[in-house]
Amino acid sequence: MRALVFGASGYVGTNLVPRLAERDFEVRAAGRHAEVLNARGWKGVEVVTADALAPESLAKALEGIDVAFYLVHSMASGADFARLDRQAATNFRDAAAAAGVKRIIYLGGLQPGHDASEHLASRRETGDVLRAGPVPVTELRAGIVVGAGSAAFEVIRDLANHLPVMTTPRWVRSRTRPIALDDLLDYLVGVAEHPETAGQTYDVGGKETLTYADMLREFAAVTGKRRLIIPVPVLTPRLSSYWLGLVTAVPAAVARPLIDGLRHDLIPDDRTIRAVLPIPLRTYREAVVAALERERSLSVPARWTEGALAFRGYNAEVSYYSKGERTELDGQASAENLWKVVSSLGGDTGYYYANVLWRLRGLLDRLVGGPGMRRGRRHPAEVRVGDTLDFWRVAAVEPGRRLTLLAEMRLPGTAVLEFEVVTTGAHTSRLVTTARFHPSGTLGLLYWKALVLAHNRIFRGMPRAMVRRAEWLESLG
Repeated sequence: MRALVFGASGYVGTNLVPRLAERDFEVRAAGRHAEVLNARGWKGVEVVTADALAPESLAKALEGIDVAFYLVHSMASGADFARLDRQAATNFRDAAAAAGVKRIIYLGGLQPGHDASEHLASRRETGDVLRAGPVPVTELRAGIVVGAGSAAFEVIRDLANHLPVMTTPRWVRSRTRPIALDDLLDYLVGVAEHPETAGQTYDVGGKETLTYADMLREFAAVTGKRRLIIPVPVLTPRLSSYWLGLVTAVPAAVARPLIDGLRHDLIPDDRTIRAVLPIPLRTYREAVVAALERERSLSVPARWTEGALAFRGYNAEVSYYSKGERTELDGQASAENLWKVVSSLGGDTGYYYANVLWRLRGLLDRLVGGPGMRRGRRHPAEVRVGDTLDFWRVAAVEPGRRLTLLAEMRLPGTAVLEFEVVTTGAHTSRLVTTARFHPSGTLGLLYWKALVLAHNRIFRGMPRAMVRRAEWLESLG
């Protein structure tokens, strides 16, 4: 059976792809950035670039597919996410019908009996839009998924790791049945293997009914912490989303619609699906242990990806979500000359912009026992994995294309700096610079907030200076 995982770079899709391959599906993985998927190193998996908001990209992704897993949503896109979800689902539905896809499997969200939040209403509407086409749809509705990358799980992780004492809003008393990522994957693969599930909608949940306060305490216990939780009545879901922006690394655009959906108990009625797939379910504690172990077992990725534990020092207390800056700049210089600039960073060459501030940062690092700037570089222009560049370590390198640096300075968290060189013409190129910081605890969040203006200025000014240097090299012929 040929299966498409649409949204393969997300936390569910990333784990579903190899699970399907293990079950002898012919798997095609689709995402907006094929290079991210290629870096996963999946064997025997076809990778394609596709975007549900770009209809012209869908035909190739869906060609020859028997079953398509639809795992995308636009929650992080801000206030307009519901309209974007509606348009994406419409485009995908029509393209799947045109391609002759036999089934669509959609992962939605559990629904309250009434008064659904905008986020949950959008998840329900997405399923309705998909079902309005001729391709049979199987919808699984899940609540909290316990796995690295799940927004709700990462809120719990950050709160338990960052706050010894928590004054929590009323929604922590809401009840649900969190499901282990592995159990959700078993359900997703199982409905694909059972044709009688076509056209059906199923609730799925885990083994236990818990409040959010229960989940916070249990996560803390698994990680060897004790946390005091004091509920207060004044923090509404709206105010809670702003509060979470201060005490966790979860982006506000993700936290706000998520918290808005926690006004009600979300208890799945999974009797129907368990009559078809009576899989053994994990407890919440077992799911947490499995999520942390899954992160620790991952090898160092080929490039920086959001939340990679290898780039967080294999420390589960460092936030999965990160803060940071990303810039894209086009220049009148060949990719070869731009790469020369990138690969010469640090050491005697410096950082092309605000070198005084970089040296000051190195001095401060030395004062607190870090390496500072004294290590320099092994070679003035060549880089290889494991090289030191002052207080950076080369974590990954694709010569001529990408350089990923991991900070080894003393920090309350983990910092990654990545440069990507994109060829746009014979004598033109683009520099994509990504600076990310994964805070550790309250100190890490305070560190980021105190320096956010300086960091933004540096990580915007440095790429501009690097492009200008490449253009100067180009002018030399």
